[in-house]
Amino acid sequence: MTNIKVLGVMIGTLAVYTWIANAIPQIESAVPEEVSFSADVSPAELVAAGAELYSGGGGCTTCHGLETRAPNLLTDYNGEGTIGQRCGTRVSGQDCKTYLHESMMDPAGYVLEGFEPMVFQARVLSGAQIWSLVAFLQDQGGVVTVSGSDVATAAEADAAAPAGGPMVASNDPLEIMRGNLCLGCHMLDGEGAELGPAFDGMGSRIATDRIRTGIIDPALEIAEGFDHLAGSMPPNLGDMLTARQLEVLVDFLAGQGG
Repeated sequence: MTNIKVLGVMIGTLAVYTWIANAIPQIESAVPEEVSFSADVSPAELVAAGAELYSGGGGCTTCHGLETRAPNLLTDYNGEGTIGQRCGTRVSGQDCKTYLHESMMDPAGYVLEGFEPMVFQARVLSGAQIWSLVAFLQDQGGVVTVSGSDVATAAEADAAAPAGGPMVASNDPLEIMRGNLCLGCHMLDGEGAELGPAFDGMGSRIATDRIRTGIIDPALEIAEGFDHLAGSMPPNLGDMLTARQLEVLVDFLAGQGG
């Protein structure tokens, strides 16, 4: 009889926690939707695709909407107008289209004074997605000059590029984090940015399995207090690491204060 009572309590407890888990709203990060254009794509089509990417899966508003880490690209900045108005004046001899494209491909080389380097990995987006973002940003007060030939050339480059692999070859956790731009959002021992959850003391706050899952599938569970950053962490970060690098990184983070 006692065993039956114990079993009943266990089943009841499991039922209650299952109900609670299902009642909690789940937040998913928006994975950038692939886009495909023909050579005669119109500027309006590119702008529409770029707008969806900018405000959704691209995670651009995570930094560019705060006006602290990066300037707001859709409003006036320092009296110079919106991004479509000022992009052609940022680098001498570089037109708007070239500047916007290069700043995404090499974000560390285009840091606006007073702000931090852009946390952006062009390799997680296709060439068509990059050019659609450029078109959208040009359309913010400027003239869209991105053409179907730009997209077609990018598609050829994507097709010829080797399959994705690790960003860095090292198994040193700090080099892995720096190479994958992790410290662009997370703080560790005075290095990095206070945008996402700090790596300092992570092992004392989060279980090892949860750390691993957070890298492989960041959309599965958003850290408390960081709902506004949902979708900003690359959904395919786990694919950018070797199995060894993943475990090295997990062990390192689990050892921070754990």
